[in-house]
Amino acid sequence: MGRLFNISEVSKIINLVDASNKKPLNYILRYWEKEFKQIRPKKINNRRYYNEQQVEIIKLIKFLLKTKGMTVSGVKNLLNININKLDDYNSDGLKADYYKLSLKEKSKKLLEKIKKIKSYGKKNAFKG
Repeated sequence: MGRLFNISEVSKIINLVDASNKKPLNYILRYWEKEFKQIRPKKINNRRYYNEQQVEIIKLIKFLLKTKGMTVSGVKNLLNININKLDDYNSDGLKADYYKLSLKEKSKKLLEKIKKIKSYGKKNAFKG
């Protein structure tokens, strides 16, 4: 069994955070649980915990709703017909767009980390 994430962690992972006070918008995830049967968190001591597969589904749902501008019923229909089978060989499909965006975000994070490491090395290279 993989790692479990609580609802606040998932909200932060997918950037569902109030811009003014930086608090996670957990109510959106709770609403999506009611709407999408694919999201069924494990409840332990009355707290919600999501596995890695569910987090990926939630990321996809957020992408389709927020980035692609789809409706909840449209996303439901896509998930019900299994988007994995729908898009596997279509490089212009929704799933391809989702993965492109995901890779861009990961690349940005890696580049930022590399820059930090390089700047740290430059600072310490002249000490001696």
